[in-house]
Amino acid sequence: MSENSWIAVDAMGGDKGLEVMMAGVAQARRRFEGMRFLLVGDEPAIRDSLKTHPNLTANAEVVHVADVVGSAEKPSQAIRRAKTTSMGVAIDLVKQGRAAAAVSSGNTGALMAMAKLALRTLPGIDRPALAAPLPTLGANDVIMLDLGANTEVAAKNLVQFAVMGACYARALMDLERPRVALLNIGTEDQKGTEEIRDAAAALKAATGLPLVFTGFVEGDRLARGDVDVIVCDGFAGNIALKTAEGTARFVADLLKRAFSSSVRSKIGFLISRPATELLRHHLDPNVHNGAVFLGLNGIVVKSHGGATELGVATAIGNAAKMVRADLTRKIAQDLSAIDAANGQAANGHPTNGHPTNGHPTNGQAA
Repeated sequence: MSENSWIAVDAMGGDKGLEVMMAGVAQARRRFEGMRFLLVGDEPAIRDSLKTHPNLTANAEVVHVADVVGSAEKPSQAIRRAKTTSMGVAIDLVKQGRAAAAVSSGNTGALMAMAKLALRTLPGIDRPALAAPLPTLGANDVIMLDLGANTEVAAKNLVQFAVMGACYARALMDLERPRVALLNIGTEDQKGTEEIRDAAAALKAATGLPLVFTGFVEGDRLARGDVDVIVCDGFAGNIALKTAEGTARFVADLLKRAFSSSVRSKIGFLISRPATELLRHHLDPNVHNGAVFLGLNGIVVKSHGGATELGVATAIGNAAKMVRADLTRKIAQDLSAIDAANGQAANGHPTNGHPTNGHPTNGQAA
């Protein structure tokens, strides 16, 4: 862990209540040694819950806040109460430097608005992006961003997302050079919008970054494990995420219906139960929980509102990994490298063996 190993937890956020949040924090403490917590919320209730989690007693402090952001509350309303709500105070603890990261299962829009207002974006970042790991058939999850923070983006935003996503993949999955691709309607160089093609050209021209840009990937390859980071605008990303989640539920429900359709099917279920349990675990959103707002001057992680104890612990663990990897500083470093490469391109200096007019010259159009 970094010198600051404190993580602020919005203990009052989430659909399942305080007890699930506290159980998730306790599980995270058992899984990740050295972590300490600032538990933000109603102090009497938190103190009462701590009695059932003795492993937290010496590793947690309570920050009393009586107010809570509602699940249906508009971000504009929540911002006005940032200093008096558990969510807002958890983020402010990061701003003050008392916590290295904040984790909340509360209102996504309010969390994003509060985080951006309080922490601001890193130098070189125009817009923060929402990133999360998704299950694949490969050895690792795939990091996908943006998942809804920015519905319209420019080419430079997509390049920034790629840099931030690669940093996140290195921190979360211990990858030295993550494979990065842009989500597109085809893999040919001429496909897609001008913004996507320009972003691809910039990523091809940049050298010295700890990532491998593999080009374009189509929607049917999201879960194949061919790449480690998939970059897109928030409109396409949110649709892709919801489609993937819906497909996972469809498959699970279809299997459940099929296995209960007859006595023979029920017997087949008993025989194949180890395989179906493995499938259920792999598709369980709690195993992959924890979206992060990348590009801010601090780490803020969004846990699913309906996350179980395991899901809360997973989100907190992801925050701990980002703190340990010093993610914010490394994103700033990689952005500087991109800026330097773009500066060389603008001045006509060669990068990676290509003339630097901002487009690759491998015989194909960008």
